[in-house]
Amino acid sequence: MGMKRLVDAVRAKQNPTVAGLDPRLDYLPEFLKEKAYAEFGKTLEGAAAAVLEYNKALIDAMYDIVPAIKPQAAYYELYGWAGVKTLAETIAYARDKDMYVITDGKRNDIGTTMEAYAAAHLGLVDVDGEQYAPFDGDALTVNGYLGADGIKPLLSICKERDRGIFVLCKTSNPSSGELQDRLLDGEALYARMGDLCEAWGADTIDESGYSAVGAVVGATYPAQLAELRARLPHTYFLVPGYGAQGGGAADVAPAFDKDGMGAIVNSSRGILCAWKKEGCDPADFAGAARREAIRMKADLTSVW
Repeated sequence: MGMKRLVDAVRAKQNPTVAGLDPRLDYLPEFLKEKAYAEFGKTLEGAAAAVLEYNKALIDAMYDIVPAIKPQAAYYELYGWAGVKTLAETIAYARDKDMYVITDGKRNDIGTTMEAYAAAHLGLVDVDGEQYAPFDGDALTVNGYLGADGIKPLLSICKERDRGIFVLCKTSNPSSGELQDRLLDGEALYARMGDLCEAWGADTIDESGYSAVGAVVGATYPAQLAELRARLPHTYFLVPGYGAQGGGAADVAPAFDKDGMGAIVNSSRGILCAWKKEGCDPADFAGAARREAIRMKADLTSVW
């Protein structure tokens, strides 16, 4: 329960990095696409097959140094049923390599609909007496702006299956302040959302000191990151915005607690497109991703 498995993975690899697997076709080397198209044609199935091979190669290259991946569901839904199958297979492949998987779905609903999302991404589904885990991620990003009705259906699964959630709190995008910075009884809305994360997770705190309810807090707002770290002692942070969005090691430093825990920092394009930035042989795309992951680890641990 809580975030212990994630904390243990970060400690074991001494690396607070999560690799965002958000693959676009133009991120992939041509030879991978050509191979998939030769079998499936230039179809959704062909695109999904190329993405799966790309993801597996990246996971193979990084699993011993990077503790977690974060596939963004939209980049898989983009390719229809074949893409959703690739998402499920990517999650399974990463978990087989002992990587922690945060499914970035930003799900948000209430009642039985949220129960269905929770079962699909973190739980089990009963098929006339047979139990199946459809996606089997370790954690799921969720939107908490429907209040407790959208969160409570997830908490029982978090307790039963040792899973976690990350609630959107202060997001990294430029317009986040249009709503999240608005004052409510003298306090910013993102701060009130953070308080709710603490409250929602209060009875799921494990020996790591963190609850099963984490928060998404962007590296692009370091002052708010520091404010929320002090305010939310039991809430683990998922920190987007590093690298391509402008955040650096100094920006994410306030996310960590006194023991160097408390946050995992995402890089997507920086890792996925490392081979393009390097200008290396496209066949070495996975090697380039590994080298970027090692560089990012060194950068983050310099402030850890």
